Amino acid sequence: MLDNIRWDADLIRRYDLAGPRYTSYPTAVQFHEGVGPFDMLHALRDSRRATRPLSLYVHIPFCANICYYCACNKVITKDRGRSAPYLTRLFREIEIVSKHLGDEQQVEQLHFGGGTPTFLSSDQFRGLMKHLRQHLNLLDDDSGDYGIEIDPREADWSTMGMLRELGFNRVSLGVQDFNLEVQQAVNRLQSYDETRAIIDASRTLQYRSINVDLIYGLPRQTPDSFAHTVEQVIALQPNRLSVFNYAHLPERFMPQRRINAAELPSPGQKLEMLQRTTEQLSAAGYRYIGMDHFALPDDELAIAQEDGSLQRNFQGYTTHGHCDLVGLGVSAISQIGDLYCQNSSDITDYQNSLDNNQLATRRGLHCNGDDRIRRAVIQQLICHFQLAFVEIEDLFAIDFRSYFAEIWPELERFASDGLIVLGDSGIDVTPAGRLLVRSICMLFDHYLPMQNIQRFSRVI
Repeated sequence: MLDNIRWDADLIRRYDLAGPRYTSYPTAVQFHEGVGPFDMLHALRDSRRATRPLSLYVHIPFCANICYYCACNKVITKDRGRSAPYLTRLFREIEIVSKHLGDEQQVEQLHFGGGTPTFLSSDQFRGLMKHLRQHLNLLDDDSGDYGIEIDPREADWSTMGMLRELGFNRVSLGVQDFNLEVQQAVNRLQSYDETRAIIDASRTLQYRSINVDLIYGLPRQTPDSFAHTVEQVIALQPNRLSVFNYAHLPERFMPQRRINAAELPSPGQKLEMLQRTTEQLSAAGYRYIGMDHFALPDDELAIAQEDGSLQRNFQGYTTHGHCDLVGLGVSAISQIGDLYCQNSSDITDYQNSLDNNQLATRRGLHCNGDDRIRRAVIQQLICHFQLAFVEIEDLFAIDFRSYFAEIWPELERFASDGLIVLGDSGIDVTPAGRLLVRSICMLFDHYLPMQNIQRFSRVI
């Protein structure tokens, strides 16, 4: 069974390394400033000629309150008026991008992230969705995957009704932890009842999927307290859960400097939290999709993993990896064909670019032949826990073992340690190795030996 995972404490201690999450390969760490607006425009035209369907990501960076653990690109402000000038520039970006896409390119997937997307008023949401529909081919029959991240403290039944009316049919709720002491330590006070109200609204309004985000490793968490949070979440029966490992990197993310490092749980406690969480979710019927994600058996991600169609991109696990991903807004990342590119992460620079009728693309990369091969290998392992050599060989006209001869001894070591089964025809990740699939993928990362891996979170 694809959801069959086995906890092996010895393997975890040996292979719990810091490394990329592989929402892309090459990862965003490899992006450079040699990619700019013209590269983006050329890629959009290629997408139009190929009539590839689209996945849109829209970044709304504003938050009224800061969560100390957060590593997202955000603007903390109580001034709701800050969103109006940003939307003016976002509208202009939509107009520029749409001129280089075709009317027949349907938007199969749409996701609003942030920040807190519901920082926008209802009128602003209506205006933004109207603008998107005017300039891009959004679906009107509720068949697309149109999702939005929700802070339950910033939404109510009327908010959820408005969003459903506008075409959203998936929601992802930030929870992190229900324990009051933990919430106080990270400056995010959010009650169980607030969260349940939004989930009840989503079900009544017939949203197709509800995801809940949790984080383990936060200050003041204990294995018992986090297990109680997981119990409460299971009672809410979300379709999916994302259970993230908190990476404390205060040197990179200023808000984390407000966290008292002395209050963080020990590595052993974090391991116990994850072990108990996987046991609780498995007992409740959730399947381990991979990379911190769990889903009920009838969820689209679980079904896609079974039938071999699951993929992974900057929006995480997806059934729409065949789409070109177009990112809109400050810091947004696009993946169009073999081009990765990212908008400026500085909101002033982003807005100034659009004032000059130019896209704010500031960095990125063009995938080369080796990148494409390794990307395909990593995708198969991270999504399906198995890899058939012949598929890669036929696709790229290589001999797999010869091409990866340099890492073959490491693959054999992983096999002898029980993470994988290495056969003549392929690789199968064992139940004990699935929690460590990032470590397996790292073997195929050409760039990783040249990087400071301390910039990444640990696998577990």
